[in-house]
Amino acid sequence: MKEERVLIVGVETEENYRTFHSSLTEMRQLVQAAHGEVVAVMEQKRPVVNRQTIVGKGKLAEIALAVDAEEIDIVIFNHELTPRQHQTLSDRLQVLVIDRVQLILDIFALRARSKEGKLQVELAQLNYLLPRLVGQGAAMSRLGAGIGTRGPGETKLETDRRHIRNRMTKVKRELKELAAHRERTREKRRQSQLIQVGLIGYTNAGKSTLLNRLTDAQTFEKDQLFATLDPLTKKWRLPEGLMLTLTDTVGFMQDLPTQLIDAFHSTLEESRAMDILLHVVDASASDRQIQEKTVLALMKELGLDHIPVLTVYNKADKLEEENFIPTVFPNILISAYDKESIALVSKGIKQLIMEKFDPYVLSLPDQEAYRLANLERQTLVVAKEYDEEHGQYEVKGFVAPENRTDVSYSDMES
Repeated sequence: MKEERVLIVGVETEENYRTFHSSLTEMRQLVQAAHGEVVAVMEQKRPVVNRQTIVGKGKLAEIALAVDAEEIDIVIFNHELTPRQHQTLSDRLQVLVIDRVQLILDIFALRARSKEGKLQVELAQLNYLLPRLVGQGAAMSRLGAGIGTRGPGETKLETDRRHIRNRMTKVKRELKELAAHRERTREKRRQSQLIQVGLIGYTNAGKSTLLNRLTDAQTFEKDQLFATLDPLTKKWRLPEGLMLTLTDTVGFMQDLPTQLIDAFHSTLEESRAMDILLHVVDASASDRQIQEKTVLALMKELGLDHIPVLTVYNKADKLEEENFIPTVFPNILISAYDKESIALVSKGIKQLIMEKFDPYVLSLPDQEAYRLANLERQTLVVAKEYDEEHGQYEVKGFVAPENRTDVSYSDMES
């Protein structure tokens, strides 16, 4: 398939100058992920973007010349365009114009595999499209032709809006049903009393790779943006015997469209149900701290900032400097492809559980020894000895606060 020729436009302002260059680098990667070829990048510095055309009059003329000279198929603005800006730019440049939001939505549409994922992306696209059904020329002023699709004098634009709203209602209904199913699945996991660990982080930080190394998930992994859209949960056993569930989720990004956050609400709910979060960070990224701040801000926005977090600095093998300085704590530095690093993840999780969960000491008489297997599976057992004099097991460990009552059937103390 022939790649479409793309011209990227970005405006550096007083508001975005700190993240401007990293954002443009991401735009190149996004275009590549959407199977496009970046032919040219146009930059301009302004105090604020132009309210009508984003760039100034002279720069817009320069872009128009480049569109003709370079045979550009698509001009992509590294900003979210208002419906009016979108229409004005399309009229002036006479070529397909889209913005960063539409590009990300397009990539999500390419990546979605599950029914829920496809519906979520469709809802986000419809939310984006609805306010932009304006000024499409004579084609949008014709009367609707289908029986039952129009009222007296209803224009095609109004018919299209009604069709989109009807489709959005249907998609929301289907997503609600799928969300209810997802909640039942989460409830079953809660009832299993297994500690739930969620993988979160910036897109392409290596979450899926880490999931594959810790479990036998064999999920799709690739060095590209938004390789994973659909959450996947697998079981993971620590060396001490503790069984955990590990859930991979969609990656975050700067300026992630609000339409996507709204549409993926039920998927992101997966993270809220977690006992522990593994924040995976690409340690080799040139804009690592910007990525960290983006994820931490989104975690706060999604109500995840109360959950214990272990930061996993990944891709240590790609670091150019030996002296790596972490900025988020607690943390570990690993390479997901290194066996010794995988052991570090288990050790880091164990340490976090010992710091954040409730300690217990439990005496189990011989006749209740069968409970040992469940204790080792559902709690972190750090010591286990048999007291021959009293004919009982002395067990020490740590348990998630919500499961504390399940280990209090004997002389538990803490």
